[in-house]
Amino acid sequence: MVSKSSPAKVNPKNRLVKLKIATLNDDEKQSLMELALAVLQDLHRPGLELPSPNSTRDYLRVLLADRKAEVFGCMYLDNRHRVIETAELFQGTIDGAAVYPRVVVQQALTLNAAAVMFFHNHPSGVAEPSNADEAITQRLKDALALVDIRVLDHFIVTAGESLSFAERGLL
Repeated sequence: MVSKSSPAKVNPKNRLVKLKIATLNDDEKQSLMELALAVLQDLHRPGLELPSPNSTRDYLRVLLADRKAEVFGCMYLDNRHRVIETAELFQGTIDGAAVYPRVVVQQALTLNAAAVMFFHNHPSGVAEPSNADEAITQRLKDALALVDIRVLDHFIVTAGESLSFAERGLL
C-alpha cells in the first residue's frame, strides 16, 4: 500500500507508452510533436556524431513533414561525421525549389565541412526522386568533389515516408 506521504513512483520508461493518438487533443498532439522534434534535434546537435541513419531520417521527417512548400537543406559534417550545422538553404513552391551549388559549396567551406548530407521535402507526399532531384544531386556532388567534400546521402522526405539516395544506389 502506498501512503499519502510517499507518492507512487512512476517508471519514466513507461510514462509515454500508454498514450494513444486518438485520445489526444490538438494541443497535446502539437506538444508531443514539439517534444519529438526537440529530442531528435538534441541527437543531431553540433559536435555529436550522427546516431543512426534511421534517427536522421526520423529527424528530417519531423522537421519537414508539415511544410507546404519545398525546402532544400544540408547537414554539414566534420571528418568524423559529427554535425557542424544543419541548415535549410532554399525554399521553393509546392513542387520545386531552386538550388544553387555555389551557395552549398560556400557554406561548406565556411564551416570547414568534410562531408555533407542533403535533404528536401516533397509536399506532394511522394518520396520518389524526380529527374531534377537526381540532376541537382549530381551537380552538387561534382561541385563539392572539387574541394574534397564528400556527399554521404540525399534524403527526400514526406510526412509518411522518406527515401535515401545512398540506399537506392543513386550516389
